[in-house]
Amino acid sequence: MTSTLKLPVGIDDFRKLRESSFYYVDKTRLIEQLLLNWSEVTLFTRPRRFGKTLNMSMLKSFFEIGTDKSLFDGLYISGNKELCDEYMGKYPVIFLSFKGVEGLTYDEAFDALVRVIGKEISRVSFLADSDKLTMLEREQYKGLTIIEDGSFVFSKDKLISSLQLLSQMLYKHYGQKVVILIDEYDVPLDKAFQNGYYKEMVSLIRGLFGQALKTNEFLQFAVLTGCLRVSKESIFTGLNNFEINSIVDIDHDEQFGFTDDEVIKLLSDYDRSERYPDVKEWYDGYHFGNADIYCPWDVINFAKKLVSDPSARPSAFWINSSGNDMVKRFVDKADQTTRDEIEKLVAGGFVEKQLRLDLTYDEIDNTIDNLWSVLFTTGYLTKIGEVKVPDSESYAYKLVIPNKEVREVFILQIQEWFKAVVANDDDTMKLLSKAILYKDEKQIARQLNIVMSRMISILDTKAPDDMKENFYHGLLLGLLRGSNPGWLIKSNRESGDGFSDILIEPEDPDAGIVIEVKYAKEMKDLDAACEVAMAQIKDKRYDESLRDEGRCDILAYGIAFCRKRCRVVGESLEN
Repeated sequence: MTSTLKLPVGIDDFRKLRESSFYYVDKTRLIEQLLLNWSEVTLFTRPRRFGKTLNMSMLKSFFEIGTDKSLFDGLYISGNKELCDEYMGKYPVIFLSFKGVEGLTYDEAFDALVRVIGKEISRVSFLADSDKLTMLEREQYKGLTIIEDGSFVFSKDKLISSLQLLSQMLYKHYGQKVVILIDEYDVPLDKAFQNGYYKEMVSLIRGLFGQALKTNEFLQFAVLTGCLRVSKESIFTGLNNFEINSIVDIDHDEQFGFTDDEVIKLLSDYDRSERYPDVKEWYDGYHFGNADIYCPWDVINFAKKLVSDPSARPSAFWINSSGNDMVKRFVDKADQTTRDEIEKLVAGGFVEKQLRLDLTYDEIDNTIDNLWSVLFTTGYLTKIGEVKVPDSESYAYKLVIPNKEVREVFILQIQEWFKAVVANDDDTMKLLSKAILYKDEKQIARQLNIVMSRMISILDTKAPDDMKENFYHGLLLGLLRGSNPGWLIKSNRESGDGFSDILIEPEDPDAGIVIEVKYAKEMKDLDAACEVAMAQIKDKRYDESLRDEGRCDILAYGIAFCRKRCRVVGESLEN
């Protein structure tokens, strides 16, 4: 029977999801794991869109005083009655999301952080009248809620001490220590890095976390989530009871993202099991600890499409919901060695890299190795194994692109890089255009070979030959259109007895150019492929439409490509 539960696209509020009959993949085992393996502060780092916020909302709903315990009926954690009796609904909770803490300037980001903390302070407005607090403490609370011109009024010192002060008041009111949950803790640092105020933001966050997480005697425990494992020395200095759980750790490895069994069950629940191969090809491939993981954002979005359209094609949902600046930065900075490695990855191969799992944001651009590390921790690459580094006690990861969706990210950024860097090389393009006009086959081949030596190939070695031919056709077409605004360039137009690859009408009204592109499997086959191209131009009379335009001086070129090399044969065609 097909499930009648709604699929929760974009819903990361646990209470809303459970109360409003949405489908939920049970991750409440995380509660049991946290309580059985106690750490005062736990940081989870996972890529974006892997369920971090929903899990944090779930923790809030479980621990917070006054919670609706029925939200957990039928879920894994409800089977552990002893644990539920001891911990469910027993703690005051401070829950903050730093997802929106950003700005083009430090002041804008500071104000955004003030709004987030101010909103949480206002949520517990009962403290202003609590008879468990002294008059001075009630006045301190009211001091945190001062608003002028619609905004909370906070100095830096006031902001830094706010979470510790709020913890103290909640403890006094309830007689119970506080649970602090901070989601997307690293977003303010990421935005600060991008916009040039990183040092100021590090100082602010270090002060805030130092008082809230290190010297806070009213803290029961804290959980933080983020994408990047920022080095402990930068903002977590002095935190001793501090556990970091990343994508390489076995503990909690199935609690963020969907497992294979969970995906199979979801598709079965909506009577779409036959689409499992598509879901696996596009959205699987992540490896957290020992678990094989799917991106839940993708699976839910695609499953929702399938419910209304069983024949729907997979789409790049994760790509379209996340900025891909890191891949762009990586491709832009790549040297020739790194470009070769990117080609290997796009073709389905792997590379071996020693990675740093803890970085400060201002270290990201220091070396290309740091960018490899960030691509791994943010989900653009995943590991399929480890290898021991010779003459060392260290290990390197075997990295691959996880799935078809992320491969599309790399291809898109490679194409954008090519357009921006290679196609705008005026000197090369001028020489290429001049050589085409004056039938200089060697110069045409030389300039095309120069261009291809710089580019990052996105050809899949398993792709059929006609697809590879289309790639080179598109490459040549893009180069010609990008550098010759005075030329009328037509592609795949009917002419004579077929469809020519490329027809060019230069500014000279008497001139015309016909180009036929071929793909050769081996270098030794380039000459023969050029001859086949020339024979096709003549046999099918591809020059006919140019002559119909009154162009009688026709040049024909057969251009054959093999990997990053080409050969060119040219000829003037008689009328």
